[in-house]
Amino acid sequence: MTGRTSAYFRRFGFCERQISEPPAAGLSLAVVVPCFNEPDLIASLESLRQSERPDSPHEVIVVVNSAAGADANIVDQNEATLREARAWIEAQPEPKLTVHLSDARNLPPRHAGVGLARKIGMDEALWRFDDAGMLDDGVILCFDADCTCAPNYLRAVSDHFQAHPTPPACSIYFEHPLEGDLQPGIYEAIAAYELHLRYYVQALRYAGFPHAYHTIGSSMAVRARAYMAQGGMNRRQAGEDFYFLHKLIPLGGFTELNATAVYPSPRPSNRVPFGTGRAVSDWLQKSGTKTYPLHAFDDLRAFLESVPSLKSSVPQALPESIRTFLAEQNFEQAIAEIRNHTATPPAFTKRFFRWFDGFRAMKFVHHARDHFYGDEQVEVASAKLLRHLSGIATARSVAELLRAYRKLDRGV
Repeated sequence: MTGRTSAYFRRFGFCERQISEPPAAGLSLAVVVPCFNEPDLIASLESLRQSERPDSPHEVIVVVNSAAGADANIVDQNEATLREARAWIEAQPEPKLTVHLSDARNLPPRHAGVGLARKIGMDEALWRFDDAGMLDDGVILCFDADCTCAPNYLRAVSDHFQAHPTPPACSIYFEHPLEGDLQPGIYEAIAAYELHLRYYVQALRYAGFPHAYHTIGSSMAVRARAYMAQGGMNRRQAGEDFYFLHKLIPLGGFTELNATAVYPSPRPSNRVPFGTGRAVSDWLQKSGTKTYPLHAFDDLRAFLESVPSLKSSVPQALPESIRTFLAEQNFEQAIAEIRNHTATPPAFTKRFFRWFDGFRAMKFVHHARDHFYGDEQVEVASAKLLRHLSGIATARSVAELLRAYRKLDRGV
């Protein structure tokens, strides 16, 4: 361990090293896969194994995890997963993909969850990049144990970071499967939920928010040096990806990788209080997906258009939803501090958006929804926004709208 990583682990470390085998010299990519009560890990590993690989060394770190005192069915599934994964690894006659298993089945119940599992694996990757002399160039990929990927996934990520040597991290394009062996309602639910995700990001961009990116835990990648500099992954039991990436995005240079794809599972789940699995479960019970009203983003747009003038004064004609939200956020004090510490308009704008970050933008949208406008059906709100963005005015189904939004996100 070098001095650079020893300081990190003294402050942010959680556990001892998990892998005794030394990394290959020049290790460039480490794919971290949290695995909790997951019967389909082998399908994910096979997808990674069949992916076109970069020329430099790369590996996968699977963190099989659960809380101490977990239910017997979870304990049994995790044990079965470890057995199956060990057998799969041993059965590869000429391993094309190095896979390591981390047994984290007795985590403190207070912290056990996807955030801590990602942290264990990502910290392990940091150790291994340090051993390999690749702290400055190594890239940590986040994947999930129920995902698959496009055939060019590993090489595309490697090529992307080589072509963009300075950005700290990137968001990788994703698509949920919309057909398959599950009941039809599940695919209808996941289409509506994915449309909600894409509508939210596009609505933020429509409003002029500069840090509007997808924050999906299974489709993100970060440089090891940036991971370490920002204090690593948090231990949140849900939403860990959102909070993690919104530490990195304001640093500047954040990128999107649309030349490959991750395919997250559409299965319903109640493992976390929000997210894909929970959204599908809720849709199946309620038969519909609500999203944020477009009026909220119209108000946000009016506010963000005023940012250059905030250096000297606050406009009086802001929408009421904005004025009441800013009062709750102690805006007068915040804007005075921003003015006092910036001398130029670009510095002011940069510091302003460190304050009005992705978390505060989402809080405003919730405020506008809860106190002024209410929810909208996702197909209604997304159709309205699509008219603004592309001029398409015809009514469309969720599936048609989702195809249009996927094209918007890919820039095609």
